[in-house]
Amino acid sequence: MPVYGPRALQGSVLNPYRDYLEGRVQNFPDLSGRRLLREIRSMGYEGSYSTLKPFLRELRPPRRAPFAVRFETPPGKQAQVDFAEFKVEFTDEPGVIRKVWLFSLVLGHSRWLWGRFVSSQNLQTVMRCHIAAFDAMDGAPEEILYDRMKTAVIGEDDAGVVTYNTSLVALLNHYGSAPKACKPYRAQTKGKVERPFRYIRQDFFLARTFRNIDDLNAQFDAWRCEIANPRVHATTERVVDEAFAEERPTLKPLPAIPYSAVLTVERRVSHEGMVAVDGNHYSVPETTRKRTVEVQNHVDEICIFEDGVCIARHPVLEGRNRRRVDPAHRKAPPPRPMQQRPKGVPQRSLAFYDAVGQRLAAGGV
Repeated sequence: MPVYGPRALQGSVLNPYRDYLEGRVQNFPDLSGRRLLREIRSMGYEGSYSTLKPFLRELRPPRRAPFAVRFETPPGKQAQVDFAEFKVEFTDEPGVIRKVWLFSLVLGHSRWLWGRFVSSQNLQTVMRCHIAAFDAMDGAPEEILYDRMKTAVIGEDDAGVVTYNTSLVALLNHYGSAPKACKPYRAQTKGKVERPFRYIRQDFFLARTFRNIDDLNAQFDAWRCEIANPRVHATTERVVDEAFAEERPTLKPLPAIPYSAVLTVERRVSHEGMVAVDGNHYSVPETTRKRTVEVQNHVDEICIFEDGVCIARHPVLEGRNRRRVDPAHRKAPPPRPMQQRPKGVPQRSLAFYDAVGQRLAAGGV
């Protein structure tokens, strides 16, 4: 069968950008049309998105989406949470492919999006992300829908009663929210959070470079605030930020007292005076005597204790294999003492030694 390419764009305002668009779609087939529109507009394109769409449609035929029933939730009722895996090569570590996960929370009614790239899906990370998301939206929804991720759903008995992680339940109770598990084998019930993952890959993640995970999150926050949430949502046909402004008053108000949970473990102090916690290393003072210390893993802080006394505090590091050394934990080496002159040896001036050198050079005795 013959293979047809896109129609010629004779007289089209897209002609100057044809080669660029074909190259971008060939190298990154999943780049979104809106992303490509922004790129060629920065190059001078003044046409509309409706002019660009037919050309992109011929470059890549649309995928057929499976039929799904659309469920809408009232304002303040529900948010959906999930993780998506991404692989990235940071420019700070060329040649090393890192696996990171995007924690994403989407409000069901307004489709307002919050997210953070993390290097672990452990409980402390999940709790930190929930707290940061609630702070960003200045409230909490009535319930949060989860896939069967291990940090949320522990199990389910024969009667269909779901057991949730008690630490996560305690956090949600503090904010006036409650967990709800997605039905088994019914991933479409959390489509409001899974569809944005595809949108994020296509419109944000592809064809970008990132120095490290901090730079990745900084770029993502800028994109989320400047592109994703100010856009007209394709399903609701409303500006996400405007819908969120109407939904925000229906959220549960933030509690007056910040949430504080503690996970206590014992850790050994290395010969370098470092303690390993969740794949990262934190310093302790040089005066630490014991080889085993107690570590309190708070939501956003690491506290290290010796004999019940806190000897070190550190902010939680994102990523893995990172080190944090508190300068106060390392004493500066003492200054080297001046070499003293033996007793009985007279002090000579520099001029004396200079004169001796000149006589020796002249062959004198």
